[in-house]
Amino acid sequence: MIVLGIDPGTASTGYGVVARRGGRLLALDGGVIATAPDDALERRLATIHERVGDLLDEHRPDALAIEELFFGVNVKTAFAVGHARGAALLAAGSRTLPCRGYTPQQIKSAVCGSGRAGKDQVQRMVAALLALPEPPRSDHAADALAVAICDLNHAPVMAALA
Repeated sequence: MIVLGIDPGTASTGYGVVARRGGRLLALDGGVIATAPDDALERRLATIHERVGDLLDEHRPDALAIEELFFGVNVKTAFAVGHARGAALLAAGSRTLPCRGYTPQQIKSAVCGSGRAGKDQVQRMVAALLALPEPPRSDHAADALAVAICDLNHAPVMAALA
């Protein structure tokens, strides 16, 4: 099973492609879709949509897993994340790919064992779980890989309950 994990954002959208082969998790790809701050919002969203579509076409995942919105103090940031989230979901939906969302706490719990884990702890655990030589440099890429790991660990449980 292959999952494309997405950590949405208009400036930087993290992505991570993770496969489960037997009992092992393997990182197939990961990085950041960066958009120019001077570009209009619609251009930035078009870039995110196009790049997520390219990743879906290249890796042919079985599902897209995406971080749910977290409404903190900054509502403007939450709306921007929501726009980026929509662009990624549209790319998956137009390909009839199943999508599943997870809260930041669910993702951190799945990867670190605690919903209150810090960014550096997530990066280190992602590296350990995927047997990477070093943690991902970008916290956005690490978060996206963590979303995919969360989904891959969650999917067997949900299938057993169905």
